[in-house]
Amino acid sequence: MRTAALGPAQRAESLAEMAERELDILVVGGGVVGAGTALDAVTRGLSTGIVEARDWASGTSSRSSKLIHGGLRYLEMLDFALVREALKERGLLLERLAPHLVRPVPFLYPLQHRGWERWYAGSGVALYDGMSMARGHGRGLPLHRHLTRRQALRVAPCLKKDALVGALQYYDAQVDDARFVAALVRTAVSYGAKAANRARVTGFLREGERVVGAKVQDVEGGGEYEIRAKQIVNATGVWTDDTQAMVGERGQFHVRASKGIHLVVPKDRISSTTGLILRTEKSVLFVIPWGRHWIVGTTDTDWDLDKAHPAASSADIDYLLEHVNSVLAVPLSRDDVQGVYAGLRPLLAGESDATSKLSREHTVAHPAPGLVVVAGGKYTTYRVMAKDAVDEAVHGLDMRVADCVTEEIPLYGAEGYRALWNARARIAAETGIHVVRVEHLLNRYGSAAQEVLALIAADPALGAPLRSADDYLRAEVVHAASHEGARHLDDVLTRRTRISIETFDRGTRSAREAAELMAPVLGWDEGQIEREVQHYEKRVEAERESQRQPDDLTADAARLGAPDIVPL
Repeated sequence: MRTAALGPAQRAESLAEMAERELDILVVGGGVVGAGTALDAVTRGLSTGIVEARDWASGTSSRSSKLIHGGLRYLEMLDFALVREALKERGLLLERLAPHLVRPVPFLYPLQHRGWERWYAGSGVALYDGMSMARGHGRGLPLHRHLTRRQALRVAPCLKKDALVGALQYYDAQVDDARFVAALVRTAVSYGAKAANRARVTGFLREGERVVGAKVQDVEGGGEYEIRAKQIVNATGVWTDDTQAMVGERGQFHVRASKGIHLVVPKDRISSTTGLILRTEKSVLFVIPWGRHWIVGTTDTDWDLDKAHPAASSADIDYLLEHVNSVLAVPLSRDDVQGVYAGLRPLLAGESDATSKLSREHTVAHPAPGLVVVAGGKYTTYRVMAKDAVDEAVHGLDMRVADCVTEEIPLYGAEGYRALWNARARIAAETGIHVVRVEHLLNRYGSAAQEVLALIAADPALGAPLRSADDYLRAEVVHAASHEGARHLDDVLTRRTRISIETFDRGTRSAREAAELMAPVLGWDEGQIEREVQHYEKRVEAERESQRQPDDLTADAARLGAPDIVPL
């Protein structure tokens, strides 16, 4: 493996090198599926490039419920194959691929009916555990257990006594979704892939009916590139139809967007040692532990407005508060909400009933020679989607290609993570950084935490926390720009860290300090620092305004009040 720093020099070199010689595979889209596809392709020995119009994971892949799960509710739909597949992937991520980023999380399911509900729900959870163990990748999680009402209230004192007659507790896993994607991209680069974010595909190159490449605009520098590839994989999620339209081919399926919003509230607002899963009239509602916070979500509503910045309306927020408050002894208010984020799920919607039934499953198609499309699916099964996409692309390559090996490839930062975790007290003593801070770094970067510690060793001032977001060290902001591909202030405050949803000011008080730390790495002058801060502040104000609006239409209009691109 080579080094995998996603700094400004690497980005410029990648764009130039992708344009110099034909690639085997060009991936369009830098979400979890696109990044996974790039890793799959490059580790089969294929020359691979990946481009993303905005930031890595800036769409759906940074706005999920941040769960790695088998989909317990899909058992009720009798979709055993999907659950079995997802449970295998959950186990691989926990045990082998990303133990530094994916970790167990307990959930309590309150029972509201005596007798039949415990049997019914208990059977489902027992099957869930059994399917996980049968795959050979579930032994790292505790088995479910049945609780009386008194036992349930002991682990979750936040619940109303009359909201349950008992409970079940089971385990799934969670992940920082945006950081996971950054790790995927870095892993692909370490094996030789070329990667560039802020590089927008504006059209495709054709020779007759065959797609032979893409026209790519450098959104930062303004240059235009023609990148030729034997096969192109369209992994653009909710933008699939838009990307497909550039080719002029009629799609075999369509992707519709379903909006899901989440609220972030401080840990002390909900007294519980476990997450919660609650039934709603449409689906389920999660209350998910998230460091010093809880994530409450999600909704599921059609969205046909701006895809880049889906907006949460006042009605969305009220919906979540109403449902979670139905079981809480001390209800949450709007004042308790620190952060709000909205994301779009890419759901398959075909021209026939059979295709529509795919829903949370994924599909792969070859709509034109040289072009593969992958769409649908869920975050947990990204690796399977990537494998299927590359398998399809390989059919169009006139060469012998190795089988997928990503089941055996740890993500960047995974190798050596457990050994460093065991040595965290020694690392703290050697570096002078408190052991709690070392644990924080290891759980965000794994063994790549050594890169952050090296920055602090070179400049001890970077070992101090950010003044208005003291969960994060100043070095992490520098590292985001020098190693993780962050190009703008929004990239750092929203995705490389979660300051934008973990502070009541939504990151505005940290904006200038963070911009000043990024400036030397990215070559910003005082004028650019000011533009970055102003752009971020306008974005936050537009989001706040959208969350005061009564419906999607007015919320979308308010959110569009902030510019999309930071001026240079």
